[in-house]
Amino acid sequence: MSDRRGIQHPACQGRSRARLANASASREHCLGGRGFQTIGAQVTDRREPIFNAPAAVVTLIVLFTAIHIGRSFLPEEADLEVLLRFAFIPARYDEASQYFSELASFGAGPKIWTFLSYAFLHGGWTHLLVNSICMLAFGSAVAWRFGTGRFLLFSGLTAAAGAATHLALHFGQPTPVVGASAAISAHMAAAMRFVFQAGGPLSALRSHDRAAFSAPAEPIGKALRRPQIIGFLAAWFGANLLFGLSGGALTGDDANVAWEAHIGGFLAGLLLFPLLDPTPREREPSAPEDAWAETLRQDVAGPHDGGRGDRGRSTPDN
Repeated sequence: MSDRRGIQHPACQGRSRARLANASASREHCLGGRGFQTIGAQVTDRREPIFNAPAAVVTLIVLFTAIHIGRSFLPEEADLEVLLRFAFIPARYDEASQYFSELASFGAGPKIWTFLSYAFLHGGWTHLLVNSICMLAFGSAVAWRFGTGRFLLFSGLTAAAGAATHLALHFGQPTPVVGASAAISAHMAAAMRFVFQAGGPLSALRSHDRAAFSAPAEPIGKALRRPQIIGFLAAWFGANLLFGLSGGALTGDDANVAWEAHIGGFLAGLLLFPLLDPTPREREPSAPEDAWAETLRQDVAGPHDGGRGDRGRSTPDN
């Protein structure tokens, strides 16, 4: 009941407060069911972004795509000139090659920059798509761990190593080599060093955030004894062997991606990983005696003396 001034009876006021509390709880439940968390008067969206990859990887893929789209609008002669200027061509370094004079007409610059520029060209849309997917999968893991600067340096050096390997094995050949596959092979080699071990992105006991990409890498000798890594190496080298036996050519294109460049990039990735890795690595004892000595040191500096070892004990008087 209420009087004429509109003031409710206390019992009615209690029922109104209960209805307001229920309505507030219902509204909170509905918002929570749609992926929101209510904290006081704030509403926070807890949903993860649909696309989450390092900026360096996304930028490289965008550059690859933009360059390939641009080439698709060029006349055939102009696109050929792009290849002659920016693809890696072993005949460029062989004065005895019948193509040397034509390639030398572009100046000395291509002898230097094509060790890197060839990685930004691709032989077709399928080649570009496969490389982009592989870079998203493996390059992202390395980029999260290394950071942008180290990742780009690592990618550039290993792309150059892949070109150098191809040059050593195919010196003087006129076939252009294109694609980022050598750098991506190095990304695979680097990712192999930490993704499978405890705490890594593919381990059972892993962190569900970027901390998993910072798991300390095992020593290479210990890592190569892991069944996952043995299987990965067998599959990777087996696939490249098949690629080499098939000729290595991209269907329907004049340029090709050499499997030797893949091997060179992969091996360079293994060698450069410990030099550029910012995360301290696990230390493996060099001999059983080292492990015994470390155990003995820990026993001597045990809790019974506060961790001081013999140095913290007083010498009895004679």
